[in-house]
Amino acid sequence: MKEKPKEEERVLRCTVQPLREIWMKVGMEKMDTYEGVTVKALLDSGATEMFMDRKFVEEHGFRMEKLDRPSKVTNMDGTDNVRGSITLLHRPVKFWLN
Repeated sequence: MKEKPKEEERVLRCTVQPLREIWMKVGMEKMDTYEGVTVKALLDSGATEMFMDRKFVEEHGFRMEKLDRPSKVTNMDGTDNVRGSITLLHRPVKFWLN
């Protein structure tokens, strides 16, 4: 039986190696500057949140805020994600499908 996460701990899930990958064009707009970018994104139906790679965020100039508490990321099989906890949150972004 898996141990329940502590109440104050936020645990996010992502798929490690999906059997089938679904890629789609997604438009993203920064809500502070209204700048937009269209990208090819992986749809991860096992994820509990939307994630952006830190390198992508830096390359496209998204503003980030440090989280008060890091959010632990686990894979669907319950193992810890090798990329570690999430420590930053991007500023509001509007998404749309192309």
